[in-house]
Amino acid sequence: MSDIPIAFLFGLLVLLIILSGLFSGSETGLMTINRYRLRHQAKAGHPGARRAQRLLERPDRLIGLILLGNNFVNILASSLATVIALRLIGEAGIAVAAGLLTLVILIFSEVAPKTLAAIHPERIAFPAAYVYVPMLRVLSPLVAVVNFLANGVLKLLRVSPEQAQEHSLSREELRTVVNEAGSMIPEKHQRMLLSILDLERVTVDDIMVPRNEIVGIDLDDDWETIVAQITNSPYSRLPVFHESIDNMVGYVRLRHVLRPLREGRFDLKKLKSVMRDPYFVPEGTSLHTQLLNFQRSRRRLGLVVDEYGDIQGLVTLEDILEEIVGEFTTAPSQEHPDIVRESEDNYLVEGSATIRDINRALGIHLPLNGPKTLNGLITEELETIPEIGTRLGVQGHGIEVVKMKRKMVKTARIRLRRDHRRGQAPATPTETGEQA
Repeated sequence: MSDIPIAFLFGLLVLLIILSGLFSGSETGLMTINRYRLRHQAKAGHPGARRAQRLLERPDRLIGLILLGNNFVNILASSLATVIALRLIGEAGIAVAAGLLTLVILIFSEVAPKTLAAIHPERIAFPAAYVYVPMLRVLSPLVAVVNFLANGVLKLLRVSPEQAQEHSLSREELRTVVNEAGSMIPEKHQRMLLSILDLERVTVDDIMVPRNEIVGIDLDDDWETIVAQITNSPYSRLPVFHESIDNMVGYVRLRHVLRPLREGRFDLKKLKSVMRDPYFVPEGTSLHTQLLNFQRSRRRLGLVVDEYGDIQGLVTLEDILEEIVGEFTTAPSQEHPDIVRESEDNYLVEGSATIRDINRALGIHLPLNGPKTLNGLITEELETIPEIGTRLGVQGHGIEVVKMKRKMVKTARIRLRRDHRRGQAPATPTETGEQA
């Protein structure tokens, strides 16, 4: 070493420090890279992404290779710095070299390259993958020995490094990813994705038309009444029953009867011939499950029944789709038929309006884990039948009973709390062309 020029030793030391920084930065870049983005890029044919993905299939081997190289250059750099210090200062220079080298490696070989790799992992990981793949082939015997000893220690701790664990995102984690996507995903698309994630938590009870609002054909009515009802119906499908909704016999698609009706050959026999059997849905069924059931059975309308078989309401395919994409069959300029804006913070709301519709229209968060309608919420909160003028507060929002009908809240006034954002316009009405 005494014959080697000091300048050459300094140059070699600088090279070793640079190599140490490359090993440290590439380790951070490969370990922190977004695995889902990496998988997407690899499937798209990106060569660097493919190599990086192949390396990450066995992270124990990759880490063994990187640390083997990093420790080798660090130890060699330490030895080289000691030689330089001895030649320049003498034995006293050993301590000086150790301190300076520690500071230099910490800044230029650890903190700076690792920070850069953490900020831009792909820029570091992909080029590094081109080097590590052939390097791993050459040094595989040595890496295998190191991994064998290290994996033996891990197995004592009941850890199996042979299988790279694939971490799948939970529903809530995926929700966070969508929320934090920012400008990468348009806001409307974010809402649609989040709505899809909510389909498991929302049931048909939350969106169904209550039984007292179901419009259908009573076969016991006179024929003129039935014809008038079909002619003037705003819906594309109508349930058919005898006397009461409990005596359901099926439903009819109006497009199958309009032509015979225009041609004057429509009668009760023709009505029964085009009628389909009723389709029943158990209450509490999640929207995700019911969407698949509608698809499987090729149905668009179902009657929600309780455990005793009593009809509780009606749900349509369009109702479920609107939970995902929003209301799409009504002009945006129209107001919600059950919600009328009185002033900046005051709204008159029908008692039959669902809590979900009210929350969506007013941008508030009334509880969803109890009654489904405003009337039910008021009654549950008061634990008695309210009277006109009764006032209560729910999550800071004031509610006043304005009108009663047959022991039910017909209309109530909702006053939004002061800290709630103002100027929120009601959502558009739900008119799906079915029974919604």
